[in-house]
Amino acid sequence: MSTKDFIEKDYYKVLGVPKDATEAEIKKAYRKLARENHPDANKNNAKAEERFKEISEANDVLGDPKKRKEYDEARALFGNGGFRPGPGAGGGSFNFDLGDLFGGGAQGGGQAGAGGFGGGLGDVFGGLFNRGGTGTTRTQPRRGQDIDTEVSLSFTEAIEGATVPLRMSSQSPCKACAGTGDKNGTPRVCPTCVGTGQVARGSGGGFSLTDPCPDCKGRGLIAEEPCPDCKGSGRAKSSRTMQVRIPAGVADGQRIRLRGKGAPGERGGPAGDLYVTVHVAAHPVFGRKDDNLTVTVPVTFTEAALGGEVKVPTLGGPAVTLKLPPGTPNGRTMRARGKGAVRKDGTRGDLLVTVEVSVPKDVTGKARDALEAYREASAGEDPRAELFQAAKGA
Repeated sequence: MSTKDFIEKDYYKVLGVPKDATEAEIKKAYRKLARENHPDANKNNAKAEERFKEISEANDVLGDPKKRKEYDEARALFGNGGFRPGPGAGGGSFNFDLGDLFGGGAQGGGQAGAGGFGGGLGDVFGGLFNRGGTGTTRTQPRRGQDIDTEVSLSFTEAIEGATVPLRMSSQSPCKACAGTGDKNGTPRVCPTCVGTGQVARGSGGGFSLTDPCPDCKGRGLIAEEPCPDCKGSGRAKSSRTMQVRIPAGVADGQRIRLRGKGAPGERGGPAGDLYVTVHVAAHPVFGRKDDNLTVTVPVTFTEAALGGEVKVPTLGGPAVTLKLPPGTPNGRTMRARGKGAVRKDGTRGDLLVTVEVSVPKDVTGKARDALEAYREASAGEDPRAELFQAAKGA
């Protein structure tokens, strides 16, 4: 987030709360909006994903009392949405360098024009941009990297849930140098970025943006004698096996986020997140449609014509009995409630049973005689009469 974005964005408007909202009101508004715009609930919806990022960004600032105070002070100072220079004493434009505010202090006339701010606003924005104020040298904790991995499940495991082992490789603090990057464990503060891990670059209009320091690679520290194991980076590749619980009802291709299960952080920083993409194998009998399971059940001609009771298998449970009404057509779908996939609230979807009339390949003996007799008895019926009538009408 740049300083300009921080000043211009109205986070209260993003969350739909007044500026005097309590912490509880902010938390309630964030949770409501996050649920509505979460990527898992809005698949392939780029607008909802962008909205979710804005909501998370707003909550990150307003949900933290310290950051909220700094944000309110900055917004008040810059007139709620960007500094607008006013007329000078002589009727000309008022030349004011915002770089003086965010940098190391104004010089000469800029000092007077700033109304004596002196050291600038580095301390105001320090906590939000991981930058120290004028004269400070602080090394910030660094969050660990996010890790992406994949897991393959059977159809039954996906429906019922499963605990699976995942072997992951990631960057973690080097054990040889305790993550310092220095062979002796005594790195020095980077003189280029003065320990902040960032360097400023001009972007025009008096604003400056920050980039990772090229000398210390954003760490804020430089090794006097680089560790031979990690070559001074302070990070080493590590592998670990973790038992991960996959929730019941997960769908093929779904991406699950496990907070804090990613790579470890640096200097006391939090761990990253683990993202698990699930692949579900097909089942020879059952299929899936949202929270419902599907199955096709063959029935005889007499069962479909005269009606009867038909046993239907369920996934991992006892069979259920469905009653076919007389004259059940081929392809009709019936419902066995509560025999489907597990939903997020713990309830289950249904089992959708599609009837498929089975036609015998060979008919002999009494069965053939009976069918011949039936054909003679129903000779006057023409099941295609309505079809031709409709074709003529069209």
